[in-house]
Amino acid sequence: MTIATGLWDDRPVPLIELDGVSHAYGERAVLRDLTLRLEEHRIGVVGGNGSGKSTLARLLNGLVLPTAGRVRIDGLDTAHEGHQVRRRVGFVFTDPDAQIVMPTVGEDVAFGLRRLPRAEADRRSREWLERFGLADLCDHPAHLLSGGQKQLLALASVLVTEPDLLVMDEPTTLLDLANARHVAHLVAELPQQVVMVTHQLHLLDGFDRVLVVDDGRIVHDGPPADSLAHYEALVG
Repeated sequence: MTIATGLWDDRPVPLIELDGVSHAYGERAVLRDLTLRLEEHRIGVVGGNGSGKSTLARLLNGLVLPTAGRVRIDGLDTAHEGHQVRRRVGFVFTDPDAQIVMPTVGEDVAFGLRRLPRAEADRRSREWLERFGLADLCDHPAHLLSGGQKQLLALASVLVTEPDLLVMDEPTTLLDLANARHVAHLVAELPQQVVMVTHQLHLLDGFDRVLVVDDGRIVHDGPPADSLAHYEALVG
């Protein structure tokens, strides 16, 4: 399957800025004083369970707000301009059932386009269903799809809104190897910026930059080979 790239080829990569960012759930500190400038096309995030990497991902579209510091996407502050941020940042959860909200495949893809004229929404929905191999399942109950099909539906439902930045939190955890590779192939062909949190390190082949998170801090930041070697030494 090939994903056409014409929609975003001319868009600049968004600038992600974290300035002195910390986050705590109650008294439990999860992220501690992060300052980052992210402007690469493909950025990976790795770390152990409870390291803070999923919270870091959720900061990027305002699902989580910093307890201290500021998060900005191309100058838009997630705490004060969250609606504008979420129009530019698509988020894919670990479990696709967490974001499939409509009863059928076609309705779910169209849900994010409900403010568009009906003809335009229908055109874009059909286009993305075809790109992800789901066109024949348009009227199929979404909850009866396989795990791999649900993840493709979740991706299509986000990408149909044409975000500039796609944030993915463990998008292949529930998939078998074949479907994980399929999703990785689709993501590799997408023209917009991607930030991916993953335990499956092979998915980061070809990425530009990888952050290693441990105990709420960035403990390594560099090219994939260097960062993954650091991470493997950290957990080994």
